Amino acid sequence: MSTTKTPLALRIVGGDLPGRACGAYDDVHVAVQRGREPDGAVPGDAAEAVWEFTVDTVLAPDGTQDFRGPYVHGRRGERFLYLTWGEWPPGGTFTMFRRAKLFLDDLPATALDRGAAEGRLGLTDAHGLPLCAAVRPPRIRWTTG
Repeated sequence: MSTTKTPLALRIVGGDLPGRACGAYDDVHVAVQRGREPDGAVPGDAAEAVWEFTVDTVLAPDGTQDFRGPYVHGRRGERFLYLTWGEWPPGGTFTMFRRAKLFLDDLPATALDRGAAEGRLGLTDAHGLPLCAAVRPPRIRWTTG
């Protein structure tokens, strides 16, 4: 297996946030998950949430591209990013209550060639709650610059 890492710049843009108080939750925030921790938390009543970070791509033993790095979760062939939702009261700690998975195999093929991709999605589900579970196109729209 190749150990050559190629960086892939990702930008995730979330709109239509559900609000700071939603369902049974108060002080709602959303973040991209880095390892086990929230990174770049945005209040649930913000106009927009934007995260920019880099993941690495490497050549897998079967010749396909694989993804690596602290933002990447899941098994090879099923890699994804987490958007994590939690309550985060002033002076308190982030307590996760749900997550959404953004699958990296949904990236356009040109993303690897260009070294960058942007995903745009709404962050409120059909019930007015924070978006969770598997998020796949067309719910997320991936583009390359």
